[in-house]
Amino acid sequence: MSSSPRFIHLRLHSEYSLLEGAVRLKKLPGLCRDLGMPAVALTDTNNMFAALEFSVSALEAGIQPIVGCQIDLADQAVPGERPIPPAPLVLLAQNEEGYANLMKLNSRLYLEAEKDRPWVSLDDLGLHSAGLICLTGGPDGPVGRLLRNGRREPAEALVKRLAEMFGDRLYIELQRHPGEDGQPPEAERQSERGHVEIAYAMGLPLVATNDVYFPKPDMYEAHDALICIAEGAYVDQQEPRRHLTAQHYLKSPSEMAALFADLPEAIENTVEIARRCAFAVSRHDPILPRFAENEVEELRRQAEEGLKERLAVIPHAAPVEEYEKRLEFELGIIEGMGFPGYFLIVADFIKWAKDHDIPVGPGRGSGAGSLVAYALTITDLDPLRYSLLFERFLNPERVSMPDFDIDFCMDRREDVIAYVQEKYGRDRVGQIITFGALLSKAAVRDVGRVLQMPYGQVDRLSKMIPVEGVKPVSIEQALAQEERLRSEAKAEEVVDRLLKYGMQVEGLLRNASTHAAGVVIGDRPLDELVPLYRDPRSDMPATQFNMKWVEQAGLVKFDFLGLKTLTVIQNALELLKARGVEFDINTIPLDDEKTYRLYAQAKTVAVFQVESSGMMDALRRMKPTCIEDIIALVALYRPGPMENIPTFCEVKNGLREREYLHPSIDHILDETQGIIVYQEQVMQIAQEMAGYSLGGADLLRRAMGKKIQEAMDAERPKFLEGAAKNGVDKKKAMEVWNLLDKFANYGFNKSHAAAYAVVSYQTAWLKANHPVEFMAGVMNCDLHLTEKLDVYANEVRRGL
Repeated sequence: MSSSPRFIHLRLHSEYSLLEGAVRLKKLPGLCRDLGMPAVALTDTNNMFAALEFSVSALEAGIQPIVGCQIDLADQAVPGERPIPPAPLVLLAQNEEGYANLMKLNSRLYLEAEKDRPWVSLDDLGLHSAGLICLTGGPDGPVGRLLRNGRREPAEALVKRLAEMFGDRLYIELQRHPGEDGQPPEAERQSERGHVEIAYAMGLPLVATNDVYFPKPDMYEAHDALICIAEGAYVDQQEPRRHLTAQHYLKSPSEMAALFADLPEAIENTVEIARRCAFAVSRHDPILPRFAENEVEELRRQAEEGLKERLAVIPHAAPVEEYEKRLEFELGIIEGMGFPGYFLIVADFIKWAKDHDIPVGPGRGSGAGSLVAYALTITDLDPLRYSLLFERFLNPERVSMPDFDIDFCMDRREDVIAYVQEKYGRDRVGQIITFGALLSKAAVRDVGRVLQMPYGQVDRLSKMIPVEGVKPVSIEQALAQEERLRSEAKAEEVVDRLLKYGMQVEGLLRNASTHAAGVVIGDRPLDELVPLYRDPRSDMPATQFNMKWVEQAGLVKFDFLGLKTLTVIQNALELLKARGVEFDINTIPLDDEKTYRLYAQAKTVAVFQVESSGMMDALRRMKPTCIEDIIALVALYRPGPMENIPTFCEVKNGLREREYLHPSIDHILDETQGIIVYQEQVMQIAQEMAGYSLGGADLLRRAMGKKIQEAMDAERPKFLEGAAKNGVDKKKAMEVWNLLDKFANYGFNKSHAAAYAVVSYQTAWLKANHPVEFMAGVMNCDLHLTEKLDVYANEVRRGL
């Protein structure tokens, strides 16, 4: 890489310029290295969706990131003159203050007054100009448009105002994208001279940019199709639609230097700007609002008092001393990791929900394995009763944020979020953005439409792309697998063109939405931590960083999920209460014969988790007699583990001999008929047979589950050595290792299975003991689903 580069790209659109940019962020550092460029700017259109991801990935690749944004300005250059329609400027963060201002401006784009499209005013820009370098936007910028329209005086007035705001941080931006005839486009031809004259007259520096939209010239046609997809236009349509040129690619320094040979200072100034922007966005430790003056003491107080209250009413699964020892162990881990505040915040909004008669699920995910969570009423499952492991939730040997997923009644979920907004401040609570990508089938359909191919033909081609799991394979894979697709491409040029364009645009981001459940809570206004966005369908702001990167920015995610089954249960309980029958659903007996008879007979229409025909078949074969059977079935009924259901059922019902592995671990598999079903069993086997700590066993499970070969190669001798110390011969230890390796990928989280099995049992118990109210509760939730109502009506007619 050259030590004295001649040019740095300062205007570039990644795939985060949705349906506009086609430079894939993961490939950008490599492209820069290939061109000998030590730095590059990212300036997506009116957003900072990728600011942190870009900054981190560029630094890791040895490329200096310049964080910026192409942002639309709309205002009056001169009072009394007609206003400037929205037109783009480029803003680049010089330092931390500049980055903070860029976030503020980006947030204002979406959170301020109603607008047909996002833009900022000159006043906004003046308030937040510190630490930012401004490029005037080239021929399509606000200055360029005025010049193109023959409005020289307003153009000069606008530049003067920008110079007052930015001082020596303002650069007059020039672009040259010659066509096939070597001539610049009309917009550049009309504006360049005026730009240069204003710069020289006012003593302002010039800067050259290339406004990059795609990585290489050979992507021009596919990118043109992408623009047509965005605009609902056709490739062959001339006007009115947006046209770029084949020159909008990531040019080399020598190409740019040749293009601006008459204005070398415009090239040199790109290097000067890169040197001035010695700032990179960095990851941040978790940030949470302070819940109490001393969060450690407050968590201890609430947990100890909560456990006493629990133990006063529940059957004890172990001596009280064991509960107290487990609580002390968990509190020590939570305090050591610095998470007391997180637990207190979650416990607070769940207690508020319960105090306001909002149904909350008994648990979800690995959080149900925490006794502290049970003591705080975050969950309603006694982890000792169900042999659930805290280390599966919070591993003392691997520091990571705890993550409680909370199910609320779907009709009242928004009430809980509103409470959180009121408690911590509306400007400190937000949703999380998500992005939808152009997958292969959609890419084929969209490109086929802009090529004006017959719908039937495009539909047929799209259906030729195989699906693996829930996603279609890539177009490249489909061509390798499907002879029909290859034949179609050979037979018709337009099909070959469709697939070529489709391969180039598939995987690019198509749209932004918000995460179904994720909410972040900050200790300060969110726009001081991340740029904000607003989904048109919601009044709550959303972070511009997605779930992975918002957490890297220090914000902590809380999941507020709406579960229809909780609403069904609530409906049934209210109907029962109306006729004088009142009870707490969380205290019903788990050994009710009528309930297990209903399960065994598979009369489970509308029963949570077990109403599919496959589940009903499994229930008839299993004939469950205890809650552990339902937990196992919830865990087993998935692709892969499902093949073990026949063995489980036959062993349970005495039709097959159970297989035993080794006396030291056989008891771990008693409740699952000798089959490894849960991730927690993998951990317990490693602990019992090979002497692992549960934290170490969780790391082993993760390595096996994700097939991390390097980690598994390091763990295998450790496992065999530990087993040998416990008197297990090498052949048997290797047999168990191979079994763990096989099942770690299939194993299910027992804490989640237990929590959902309990909800399933609650619905089955209601159906078995109060069928009228239960079915009425079900039907009231599905009044808009005619087909389901027919199924429920038939169930009622059968006399349930």
